[in-house]
Amino acid sequence: MRGPHNIWRLIRTGATLERTGAMGVVLEAFSAPRSLRIVARVLGWPFAWLGLKGDPSLPPATRALTALGPAYIKFGQILSTRPDVVGDDLAQQLRVLQDKLPPFPVAVAKQMVTEELGHPVDELFSEFGLPVAAASIAQVHKARISETGVEVAVKVLRPKIEKAFRTDIDAFYLAASLIEMLSPASRRLRPTDVIAHFEGVVMGELDLRLESSAAAEFKANTEGDAGFQVPGIHWFLSGRRVMTLDWVEGIPLGDNAALDAAGHDRRAISERVLQLFLGQALRDGYFHADMHQGNLKVGANGDILCYDFGIMGRIDEYTRRVYAEILFGFIRKDYRRVAEVHFEAGYVPADRDIDEFARALRAVGEPIFGMDASHISMARLLAYLFEVTERFGMETRTELILLQRTMVVVEGVARSLDPHMNIWQVAQPIVESYIKENIGPRALLRDLAQTAKVLARFGPQLPQMAEAALINQTAHAPKAPPSSRLRPVVWMGFGAALASAAIYLGTLL
Repeated sequence: MRGPHNIWRLIRTGATLERTGAMGVVLEAFSAPRSLRIVARVLGWPFAWLGLKGDPSLPPATRALTALGPAYIKFGQILSTRPDVVGDDLAQQLRVLQDKLPPFPVAVAKQMVTEELGHPVDELFSEFGLPVAAASIAQVHKARISETGVEVAVKVLRPKIEKAFRTDIDAFYLAASLIEMLSPASRRLRPTDVIAHFEGVVMGELDLRLESSAAAEFKANTEGDAGFQVPGIHWFLSGRRVMTLDWVEGIPLGDNAALDAAGHDRRAISERVLQLFLGQALRDGYFHADMHQGNLKVGANGDILCYDFGIMGRIDEYTRRVYAEILFGFIRKDYRRVAEVHFEAGYVPADRDIDEFARALRAVGEPIFGMDASHISMARLLAYLFEVTERFGMETRTELILLQRTMVVVEGVARSLDPHMNIWQVAQPIVESYIKENIGPRALLRDLAQTAKVLARFGPQLPQMAEAALINQTAHAPKAPPSSRLRPVVWMGFGAALASAAIYLGTLL
């Protein structure tokens, strides 16, 4: 329930950061100005006793986020993929949030499985082991199906997780409202809409039936992707709070030492992670939107094994083409075209100067090309990007939030494997291939064919439409020669013929 009572939640958030020592760590990681650090400490210190204590054995930031709850943990998971933004030490500390949180008891998990599936666990599974991974929303048990002997992973939601998330999200809504009220300039970022988008994503993640459906669709889409595997779903052992899928064995993508010891080429894996994400997003418009190291493994044969499909992203064909053109423009250093695409798509208000925007984009792109990626400060780059969006009045696009967030996470994962990886060089073949197939004469013909298919659905109604047009014209127009009254029929017949030809052409393309 939203309301002023959430002020207490926000106060306690700041107090917890102060009490656990995370406030200073976070401000240091983001290179906050000294004045801001002093103000934060002065305002936070008197209220520190109101904060949650957390687990003293954990590092400060991890301790604070785990104490505050699942929504905060999600934020920490994102930061854990960006050592180039928050620093190697903090990123490593936050890696625990991906799949190594304290689990809940096995007995509770078994009870939840029994209640959800309607049969005792011992009847369904001949083996049901201890948790092998525990994250913010659920934990995973390795099990064996009694009937077939197949090894599976059983994912079980945490008890009362829905209520915990609702509490956090309500507080976020209040924070967003306060930000919009106190800082009118922030309204272009649409904080409340962003929280609403986050709420929709999270609520979907709390129904494992939807995750099972997402996994099945993603698996069907990626069957032909070399070096990539998605486990299959066991529908008869899945429900709203329980999901069962094939067990996949591999090395966690975040364990560089183990990957090296097994002889895997981390550079090749880093490139494949990024290219797979881009290829799936552009080709299918459907992508895994939570691709941090905790959700990825490397199989013995070098394949990337992907799981946890609670957060998936979807973008329409038009948005995919816009996104591809923007990436392609950066790759070709055609900043004028990148600027034009932003204006054409309505991402930048039409009253702004397109040449000035192109110059600002050049300042973003040029430092990346020809420079070792390990020398690029993503923190400074992101800060400058924020300045650019503010200067040119760019509003937050909620339809792109998941895509942009996932792009940041995936690049962070790739760079954790190969610090020298350059996103533009790796992305080039994927984007060029998409541009070649989807922006040009062949794409135009395909679009026309698709439009004709839609129009052709009205084919059976053409006689009635023609008759209605003739009757309407006869009733409301002056007397005309017969040839004139036949024109609508002729044009409709021509349109139907054109539609049929376009459909045939579409099958050839």
